[in-house]
Amino acid sequence: MIFTETELDYLASQRLGRLATAQPDGTLQVSPVGFRYNSATDTIDIAGRAMTASRKFRNVADNGRAAFVVDDLASIQPWHVRCVEIRGPAEAIAEPADSAYGPATGGFDGAIIRIHPQRVISFGISDGATSARDVG
Repeated sequence: MIFTETELDYLASQRLGRLATAQPDGTLQVSPVGFRYNSATDTIDIAGRAMTASRKFRNVADNGRAAFVVDDLASIQPWHVRCVEIRGPAEAIAEPADSAYGPATGGFDGAIIRIHPQRVISFGISDGATSARDVG
């Protein structure tokens, strides 16, 4: 299994993450995005409105690279940051047959960016412990 149960529980409790992609000229782009863990493919699926027309979708289609982070502040006194960072190759899939989102609805065109985790870094979600491991 790529993710620990604690990481999966944390990811399921969050709705928003940040996707980093690289544009053709090398400029980096970070976008807030919705996401879902896809248990059938053990990947992170990212969807959104007019996904195929987005710069992030085109960036991934061009170079297959992405990094993704989900984080929050569990507390500010004491300061307690929680985070799961996922690195790995990504796909821009216009018509996925196995999306964690199901069929296109409500302004979503059905397209997704799928991240195949190769490295997972987490901290603050399990008794404050930090974990960094290669998984792919």
